Amino acid sequence: MESDLFEADHEEYRKVVAEFVQRHVVPHLDRWTEQRLIDRDVWREAGRQGLLGQAVPEEHGGPGVTDYRFRMITQLEIARVGASALQSGFSTNDDIVLSYLLRHADADQAKRWLPGFVTGETIGAIAMTEPGAGSDLRGIATTATRVDGGWVLNGSKTFITSGILADLVIVFARTGDNEFSLLVVEDGAEGFSRGRKLDKVGLHAQDTAELFFDGVHVPDENVLGEIGRGFAYLMQSLPLERLGIAIAGQASAEAVLGWTVDYVKERTAFRKRIADFQVPAHRLAELRTAVEVSRTYVDRCVRELNAGTLTAVDAAKAKAWCTQLQHDVIDVGVQLHGGYGYMMEYPVARAFVDARVQRIYGGTNEIMMEIVQRDLLADRG
Repeated sequence: MESDLFEADHEEYRKVVAEFVQRHVVPHLDRWTEQRLIDRDVWREAGRQGLLGQAVPEEHGGPGVTDYRFRMITQLEIARVGASALQSGFSTNDDIVLSYLLRHADADQAKRWLPGFVTGETIGAIAMTEPGAGSDLRGIATTATRVDGGWVLNGSKTFITSGILADLVIVFARTGDNEFSLLVVEDGAEGFSRGRKLDKVGLHAQDTAELFFDGVHVPDENVLGEIGRGFAYLMQSLPLERLGIAIAGQASAEAVLGWTVDYVKERTAFRKRIADFQVPAHRLAELRTAVEVSRTYVDRCVRELNAGTLTAVDAAKAKAWCTQLQHDVIDVGVQLHGGYGYMMEYPVARAFVDARVQRIYGGTNEIMMEIVQRDLLADRG
């Protein structure tokens, strides 16, 4: 069963993305992995092709397109070639950092920051997680103290996607005993430094870093939204952030299933195609069913997002389900590729290591189930 989510203009856009991926992504995948960093040139090229910052209003250089189906096509086409690290970087920029700016930046901030998200000149990061505080953000130790004309920021963050390349970092900081706010730190700010480029299990091409803030002066004009509203802003962002992760999982599952089906049709054992053995054939049939059923829910979530009605609970369901399905599909894919599935030259092996973090970041899947069960068992009177 094919998805009915997209219309003619989306399919025309898909051609643009597919060509971009073949010309500017595929030739560089191995090099990006080896250097543990994605070239900034691909961000600029994506900007020239109109693939970034689509929701930015026209007055700030963007097309003002808020139909998330276009973003989903970008994710699907990048997933087809196994470029998970680039997919994650683009998603952090558009689905998280830019999302905060579009909702909470004032007129001056929008004029300063938004154009770069369209051209690919600006790479953003969101700094929430700390060495001692993961999913429980109320435990953060990073503080911002009020001074004349702004705030002084002290603390550290870890596991920050695009931490090395970021030109702009939205920092979640404690501004009172039980008060949290969002402060924007720009590249070059005195006291702002980057630590290690972290050596991860997967997503090797995507830079992930530690960030340090040692007496960083953040002027009032770099406070995002209202002081003390940080948690409320975070809650508003969670549906899109988690849907983005869910789509990444769904896209990966679809891609890996396709690679695996192609492989078992060609590979033989005991003078038979692997596809002709009942056990693997049935397992793939089960996974195809699961992938198609899952896609219907994801498509519905995208429609709800476009309508402004996607809830945090439904996004949590999507995130948990799709990332678990991604794991299941990839695990079978590796198994059916046999020894080749364990070789990093095969995309299924790279998908295997890249996918593990999907059930961790954006809130662990255990946290997602906590969110769902609280809603399920809530006393609604």
